[in-house]
Amino acid sequence: MKNGSAIVGYPYLSMWGGEADPPCLLDSLHRSVERYPDRAAVIDGDRRFSYAELAAWTWEVQELLRARGVVPGDRVAVACPRSAEAVVALLAVAGCGAAYVPLDIEYPHARLEHMLRDSEPAVLLHLGDRPELGPAEIAQRIPQPGASPAGATPPARSVAHDPDRDVYLIYTSGSTGWPKGVAIPHSCLDNMVAWQSAHSPAPDLRTAQFAPLNFDVSFQEILGTLCGGGTLHIVPESLRREPGQLLAWLAEHRVQRLFMPYVALQMLAVAADADADAAARLELVEVNTAGEQVVCTDEIRRMFARLPGARLVNHYGQSESAMVTSHILTGPSADWPGLPPIGVPLPNCEVLIDPVSVDQPEVGELLVAGLPMSRGYRNQPELTAERYIDIPLSPHGHTRAFRTGDLVELVNGELRFLTRVDDEVKLRGVRVNLLEVDAQLLAHPMVQAAATVVVRTRSGNRSLRSAVVLAGTAGPTTADDLISALRRVLPAVFVPVSVLVVPALPRTPSGKIDRDAVATLISEELAGGRRARGTSPSRATAP
Repeated sequence: MKNGSAIVGYPYLSMWGGEADPPCLLDSLHRSVERYPDRAAVIDGDRRFSYAELAAWTWEVQELLRARGVVPGDRVAVACPRSAEAVVALLAVAGCGAAYVPLDIEYPHARLEHMLRDSEPAVLLHLGDRPELGPAEIAQRIPQPGASPAGATPPARSVAHDPDRDVYLIYTSGSTGWPKGVAIPHSCLDNMVAWQSAHSPAPDLRTAQFAPLNFDVSFQEILGTLCGGGTLHIVPESLRREPGQLLAWLAEHRVQRLFMPYVALQMLAVAADADADAAARLELVEVNTAGEQVVCTDEIRRMFARLPGARLVNHYGQSESAMVTSHILTGPSADWPGLPPIGVPLPNCEVLIDPVSVDQPEVGELLVAGLPMSRGYRNQPELTAERYIDIPLSPHGHTRAFRTGDLVELVNGELRFLTRVDDEVKLRGVRVNLLEVDAQLLAHPMVQAAATVVVRTRSGNRSLRSAVVLAGTAGPTTADDLISALRRVLPAVFVPVSVLVVPALPRTPSGKIDRDAVATLISEELAGGRRARGTSPSRATAP
């Protein structure tokens, strides 16, 4: 689609991605098994599983789950590192008609317990020893393959397709201090998987599985590859934060398709500058980036100049709506814009702009309608009513839409991301609600007020920082104590690099915390401002 459409009297500007009839992802998986039984489906270290072997293993786990009483509509939690076992667990849970709930085993115990209580899984699948999570009776170790004859193929469908049935439930940052659950139904995921297969240069590319399993991009990597007959290469965990070694690994395994957030892509591009030999051996044809605004730096331009057959694709979406829009960067990388647009909507997706003013209908908050939209937040009806809204009948027949909180502008038929309209930010591709960090700080008995902000250093790096006012009876409480307390409940990316103790937080004339002024205060402190302890500003830095 080229342009947004405006209807006289209709409050929103509309863009439509066109119609499509996506098949059920389970049917697409079975077709891959039928067509390519001997082709490598998953490679995990020195382990290789063909499509036939993967199907047989999946069927074994699926039958085990049924024996444990799992029925369509249930939820199954999976506490497992990125691995072939995690892939099989996802496929087996989906094959039972249940919803897969990934639990990042690196998360703090309290956070994982919250997710388990909220999701109420029928079974908790795991590797190794039983994790100290939830009741013991729901725990089930993922079996290794071998119970069925090699090459056994499960039936084409073991559960009836229901477009409204949830495929997975993931947790994203929330303003209450605890994450909120978002369930994605078949209608949304089937649409994304079919689009990915048709959108990529080929449906059967060798693809790296890089994303954390609780990040929605992992489903795009896994299902977008296996449903198209490609080979999924599990990136060793030790390489995810070692760009130089990752570069060599991508070349060695002849990876063709990669999904990663902008920060990781930038680090990989820097590594490509440092190791021209490894960069020259890359076989990438498509790199997809999502999670935050991508910047076409000099390093990224040089990396793609060495990959004349590769394209960079900017993806946009949320946990609540998976994939929404995309923009392809092709041609000479020297000509790419510094801040690429987020592009145009996927098929079966209608995006609407809620304008900031009648004089600028092309600038406003982005709303998502159509197949990409989920139904709401688990066990949070008030928040669901706030973000999932009724709208007047849209140009393409929709009456419900999701408020993304993103301010966008329509320019030359494509959407450009401008900023957030709320307190959420993206760091290293992870969505962080600043109010969630504030809420956990305020849960500390010695914290009277708190404000968390993103501060950009002189080198251009963005980091999370907090400022707090301690209660009058704070006594020996220090910023170090607060950082330690946060680590017990928040993932690492949510924990501020430093906490500054101040006598009072800057406020606007209306009495609200002035986050811009807080950021300035912290920046001045980092630049060498006041460092005295006590009631004057003091600082602790997370190691």
